[in-house]
Amino acid sequence: MPQPQPSTDLAQARAAWRALRPTTWGMFALTFMAAFESLAVTTVMPTVAERLDGTQLYAFAFAGPVAAGVVGMVAAGRWADRAGPGRPLVVAAATFAAGLVVAGLAPTMAVLVAGRLVQGLGGGALSVVLYVVVGRLYPAVVQPRVFAGFSAAWVLPSMVGPPLAGLVAQHAGWRWVFLGVALLTVPVAAVVLPAVLRIGPPPEASDAPAAAGDRLAWAVLAAGGVLGLNLAAQARVPWSLVLAAAAAAVSLAALRPLVPRGTLRLATGLPAVIGTRGLVAGAFFGAEVYLPFLLIERYGFAPTTAGVTLTAAAIAWASASWVQGRLGDRLPHARAIRVGTALVAVAVTGTAVGAWLHLPAAVVIVAWAVCGAGMGLTYARQTVLVLAFSAPGTQGTNSSALTTTDSLGAALSLAVTGLVFNISHAFAPTLAVTAVLAVAAALAATRIRQPAGSRQADAAATAARS
Repeated sequence: MPQPQPSTDLAQARAAWRALRPTTWGMFALTFMAAFESLAVTTVMPTVAERLDGTQLYAFAFAGPVAAGVVGMVAAGRWADRAGPGRPLVVAAATFAAGLVVAGLAPTMAVLVAGRLVQGLGGGALSVVLYVVVGRLYPAVVQPRVFAGFSAAWVLPSMVGPPLAGLVAQHAGWRWVFLGVALLTVPVAAVVLPAVLRIGPPPEASDAPAAAGDRLAWAVLAAGGVLGLNLAAQARVPWSLVLAAAAAAVSLAALRPLVPRGTLRLATGLPAVIGTRGLVAGAFFGAEVYLPFLLIERYGFAPTTAGVTLTAAAIAWASASWVQGRLGDRLPHARAIRVGTALVAVAVTGTAVGAWLHLPAAVVIVAWAVCGAGMGLTYARQTVLVLAFSAPGTQGTNSSALTTTDSLGAALSLAVTGLVFNISHAFAPTLAVTAVLAVAAALAATRIRQPAGSRQADAAATAARS
């Protein structure tokens, strides 16, 4: 007597998961290296700027890769939709490594910034290509576990990246913070490549938001807006306000053709998923940079211990991401996002209130750990839902829309909070801006619906478990 279909599907998913373990670990390593590089550079960049006499380019060395990453995301997403993820993965990994080599060998700060731009281009492309690989290669029921691994790959460097980079810079020289990762990228990509090259091109998407050339032009314009947002806070008031408003308008105008129709008004379904990502990223990353500063200025923490808030949030993020990955289909995607964004809203609002009322430091630390848990529930499931909503041939385009919105949301929030802090010199109004974004994300999450096909798959897998 033949087995019921749900049992067959679940058995096939488990077999695919086991067969793809080397590929999974390789993608985890690539994600870890990209995350490590973005965080480790923060530790060594003051030394780099001093040695290369390039303090005037310090801010651009950070803003540049973010801007270039937006272009890489859009270009790689459309390319992966047309030709499959194999060749885009090769080019993205090679571009990422080449940028690191240029930065590591740079004789001047200008050359280092150029290398960082190339690195950002490759890193942005790499993140989108890996999303497409998961969507094309892994069964839907195990995708939350893969993205839980990606979340851990981003969280772990926040704990080990800065001290490890400091040790490398101290004992081997700052150049090896760049060159070491470049040397590791090639063999790790070689582990992932065999499985990815077997993925053929999907059917051509007919409902892409814009043609490839138009999308790339809009991405370049969005990148310019990101640079403006990051650099506007350095100008004096009122010019900083004018520059920030103009850059924000440019970024939002350029974002519109890069995302599904209805994203900016948070239309139900896929647009709400992508729009929520931008809001929650702005809330979290806009507040995070001020918490160690708050503990040092307000509560007298030493710089070495002020990072306890970030560590607590990182551990909570990784733990919640692991839990949602283990729960899989037993926790519907839409519900996970709603619960996660609600936790972020409560936590960010609590942090702002704590700063306003001068509550004990423990309140801020605990609140931010709760915020990390909310992000762990939300981020992976947003990515899975984007893939679930995407027809063959649109996974790259929609994944690039998600990551682009993520980057622009964080950049816009950082620019606005920077302006508010420079004007008010107070933590409470600065954190209040991020609290507004967090509440908006929680409200937007109520517009997210589970795709019909995803609900059927979840029901089938749940039936097989019981």
